Amino acid sequence: MSVEFLITTLIVVVLPGTGVIYTLAAGLTRGARAAGLAAFGCTLGIVPHVAASVLGLAALMHTSALAFQLIKSLGVIYLFYMAWQMWRDSGALALEAQAGGQAPAARPGRIVGAGILINLLNPKLTLFFLAFMPQFVDPAAAGATIEMLTLAGVFMAVTFIVFVLYGLMAAQARDHVISRPKVMRAVKRSFASMFALMGLRLALAER
Repeated sequence: MSVEFLITTLIVVVLPGTGVIYTLAAGLTRGARAAGLAAFGCTLGIVPHVAASVLGLAALMHTSALAFQLIKSLGVIYLFYMAWQMWRDSGALALEAQAGGQAPAARPGRIVGAGILINLLNPKLTLFFLAFMPQFVDPAAAGATIEMLTLAGVFMAVTFIVFVLYGLMAAQARDHVISRPKVMRAVKRSFASMFALMGLRLALAER
């Protein structure tokens, strides 16, 4: 494993994307535990993309406009759905009013599931592995598949760690905004706008 791979991975993971926004929103609206669950879900959402890359399905998506458009369309729909849920103050990320100003416990499976879907329905992630991984693996070498899986595992580990750190930072700021309904409303609407903009960005994306 090269230093270049680790540096490139860190840069790619640290840059804000849909997974980061989701984890930040979970941490800010529901606390550290929800942020960890969101980070875990987003990390699990990488697994299908890794499998597709190893099995060569990513190449099919890259050459098939229909396959790419199908996955992209599903991703766009889900991002707009997340934006709508956040905007109307309900769903997995909603902060519902409760005595003491505490949000009710969200079902862990729902938080994790949303994180999985966010990354699963991102066709750019599969194409990223198709273009990124081969640069650090000799396909003709013995054990190339094992090496690719190892690199993918490292990528996932870095993703989880960075996302958890993002989520914990958001959770730390939670107490400063939870007692201010107007601030919380503005924050949630900002996250809703981010999801909508990312959905629009994905809708306009080309292969």
